[in-house]
Amino acid sequence: MSKSKGPVPMEDQLCFTVYSTGMAIQRAYKPLLDDLGVTYPQYLVMNVLWREDGRTVGDIADELALEPSTMTPLLKRLEVAGLVRRARNPANERQVVITLTSEGQALRERAGCLGEALLDASGQTMPELSDLNIRLKSLRDAVYESLASRKSTQG
Repeated sequence: MSKSKGPVPMEDQLCFTVYSTGMAIQRAYKPLLDDLGVTYPQYLVMNVLWREDGRTVGDIADELALEPSTMTPLLKRLEVAGLVRRARNPANERQVVITLTSEGQALRERAGCLGEALLDASGQTMPELSDLNIRLKSLRDAVYESLASRKSTQG
């Protein structure tokens, strides 16, 4: 069997399937996020802070695999919405620490229904989605590990 020339069709590429699945999930979440008054990236930031409040911009960016420069406008909008506060770290003026306001903490209770929305929209069971999540995290971690080892051998 000979290899065909040209790119693999999009529907056969894992990267496109993962990307388009993420988009579908975001569309399923959108009406709920609109009711909460946040975008999906803002919801992700809030999720990080609900788990551990008082994180630096760099910590949040690392956890979400985003560039710190991407975080600034996102965090400014959350601050304007009254959900977070930004303040310089007194121990290290170069760091900005993000903390939840009382409104940001209260939003956590209202956001609890997003997982149920995915269950309903997907037709999957919780164990099926949990297994898929474990497998995708394993793939993600393997790719990041490969990139890090490649970078360390080049640098």
